[in-house]
Amino acid sequence: MTEDEAVAAVRQWGELAPDAVLLDGFHALKHALRFGADVRLAVCADKDATLALADDLADDLTGELAERLVGIPAQSLRELLPRVHPTGVAALAVRPSRRKNLDTLSRAPRKAPVVVLENPRNLGNVGAVIRLAAGFGATGVVTTGDIDPWHPNAVRAGAGLHYATAVERLPLPELPPGPLYALDPEGDDIRSIDFPDDALIAFGSERHGISPDLRERATRLVALPMRPQVSSYNLATSVAMALFHWGGPAADQPLG
Repeated sequence: MTEDEAVAAVRQWGELAPDAVLLDGFHALKHALRFGADVRLAVCADKDATLALADDLADDLTGELAERLVGIPAQSLRELLPRVHPTGVAALAVRPSRRKNLDTLSRAPRKAPVVVLENPRNLGNVGAVIRLAAGFGATGVVTTGDIDPWHPNAVRAGAGLHYATAVERLPLPELPPGPLYALDPEGDDIRSIDFPDDALIAFGSERHGISPDLRERATRLVALPMRPQVSSYNLATSVAMALFHWGGPAADQPLG
């Protein structure tokens, strides 16, 4: 790393940052690259250590990272970020176009469900759900309400797997087509139901559950088995249970 390269990278970061998605940490960058993200700049505090980490955890990307990564002083990295990831890696990528996401979510016939999060309040939960959706091969994740599912905290929690599935925020009336299965304690036991591949599987907010509007739109209400006197599951846990019940491509993959 030359001083000129480091200075140029810091200047470029400042120019790109307002319109870019922050990939916070090695794993976020790794997943984004694997799933075709347009990464405009990747920086790290210790390039040799980062490439050694790639050799251990993502040797399919070591060569690409060797070309892409720009080493900058640790102090400069701390000045660029609200907090530095323990791996000392950060990158900026282009957010997928809304039109591309909507085309993916609305494509027919759809071969995997869309997860709908109604008015979620916790960005960490949103990121965890996106990570699950990517792992199970869901078509995408749609959120309603006022928080952006591409917020840096959600991308951090999702480990960059926003690029492995379609992630978009939509008003409730504009949900993609398909039968709507809403999780609700008053619904039918999930073990008696098969989710079709084109289903929308909807989950209410962490505190209040599904809204009356969502309940009215639902094709069917579905309940997860739960021990008496236990009030609820974590949102990501509920999504995992529902997607595991659906099955899909992940059911045919080796463990690991």
